[in-house]
Amino acid sequence: MSSFSSSPVNTVIYLFRNDLRVHDNEALLLANQKGTRLLPLYCFDPRHYSGTYHFGFPKTGNHRLSFLLDSVKDLQKNLKSRGSDLVIRKGKPEEVIPDLLRTLNVTRDAAVVFQKEVMEEEVKVEKAIEAHVNVPVNTTWGHTLYHVEDLPFQPIRLPDVYTQFRKKVEDNTTIRKCVHVPDALKPLPEGIEVGSLPSYEDLGVSEPEKDSRAAFPFLGGETTALERLHSYLWGTDNVSTYKETRNGMIGSDYSTKFSPWLAHGCLSPRKIYWEIKKYEKERTSNQSTYWVIFELIWRDYFRFVGLKYGNKLFHSGGIKGDRVEWKVNKEQFKAWQEGRTGVPYVDANMRELMATGFMSNRGRQNVASFLTKDLHLDWRLGAEWFESMLIDHDVCSNYGNWLYSAGIGNDPRENRKFNVVKQGLDYDAEGDYVRLWVPELAGIKTGSVHCVWTLSPAVLESGDVSLGQTYPLPLVKAPEWSRHVNRPGSSGGGRDKGPGSARGRGQNKGSHRGQGHQSQQAGQKRGLDFYFSSSKPH
Repeated sequence: MSSFSSSPVNTVIYLFRNDLRVHDNEALLLANQKGTRLLPLYCFDPRHYSGTYHFGFPKTGNHRLSFLLDSVKDLQKNLKSRGSDLVIRKGKPEEVIPDLLRTLNVTRDAAVVFQKEVMEEEVKVEKAIEAHVNVPVNTTWGHTLYHVEDLPFQPIRLPDVYTQFRKKVEDNTTIRKCVHVPDALKPLPEGIEVGSLPSYEDLGVSEPEKDSRAAFPFLGGETTALERLHSYLWGTDNVSTYKETRNGMIGSDYSTKFSPWLAHGCLSPRKIYWEIKKYEKERTSNQSTYWVIFELIWRDYFRFVGLKYGNKLFHSGGIKGDRVEWKVNKEQFKAWQEGRTGVPYVDANMRELMATGFMSNRGRQNVASFLTKDLHLDWRLGAEWFESMLIDHDVCSNYGNWLYSAGIGNDPRENRKFNVVKQGLDYDAEGDYVRLWVPELAGIKTGSVHCVWTLSPAVLESGDVSLGQTYPLPLVKAPEWSRHVNRPGSSGGGRDKGPGSARGRGQNKGSHRGQGHQSQQAGQKRGLDFYFSSSKPH
């Protein structure tokens, strides 16, 4: 990329992509400093509304588009409040930007700025922009908590195990302070037509219906993101119990819900980090406050994995290059996709995704394991479906996590597999989540709903369930499931008193306290011990 001269240019075009915010935006700050006129631009690129690479799912599904439209609209409002605006176009950036330069008659006395991406599709766009303009093109790094230039190793030397990466950066790297973007931005070039938001129809996408059961009922955009950050920390103190409640399944407060705003760049990871540091200083510092940062470092890690391995993230054998004979069974995949596998915990999660574009982290791990380890279907079916549906889709995190689940990524454990029946009983002990999303099983009133195929004809009849008719029989039955069929929590005879039986019940503020809290803490400690040699993070 070429660099700016020391003197300001007439016009700087700042191309927004996955950085839809004003706060802590280094690229926006640079663009504002270097031009006498600033032209913020967002392009609705038609390539984002075509099909996914292998299986042709809509690349941007309706829930993700809804969040994006909210975010772009909010960005425009925030830019206007600073004396600027957002120019909106439908088209490829490498075609839109040269056209704007010609329209403004500044094909020389101008520059282009954007935030650097790491994967091939996005990098191709960056190279195409540079090839099609005769002005300086500058990029900044801005997606991660740790700046790429501050890593204690070259990206190509990135450790292949997360814990090694985390320890290296925590011990050797300082997180930069947020940059301050001025309250007043440079004006738009005169005579520029701002344009308007496209409709769903314009982009060939159907408008989604709202679902009152959604665990993510929030709007997209920087404004709501900052409100959520303030509420989760200062308004409710939920951050102080995050580690105990993060595996919940129902409601908006069991986890931070920051991920959709992070994925679209509406919320800066550094903003979260420094706000937590302030909270720790003024209120409390514990494993829960640290664990939010721990998850941000995971997000960084997958971004740097993408930088290191490139397109290997999309290969059948993953970054390990394993030769795996994945199946592509259309009927089984469709059942998984639509939540008709006959395994209630899997089905509930998949239906939540279909209806809302969101799924808990616990749910994602389980449905991915079921697809790849129980059905042995091509992991890319799942990854591309998630890409289409998830409102928090981030290419590196999504594909990195799918490789991890499929056993061909950065997992230090060999052949990790989730027991989806045990997981359902652990994290949805009474079956409330299943009944919420699989209403045909609403008549089964206990945790036994997780293994409905084992129930007696009398119990099924009393619950108005007819297997194979009102609800399907399981596509497969893994032998390890049988060990948990008769757990007390699954038979309606009481709760399992073993470790972890009440995990994931923190669905509302304060619900992690009281009955089941000790077993929940035991389960959380097991997760902690996987990453730390001692129970206390350093």
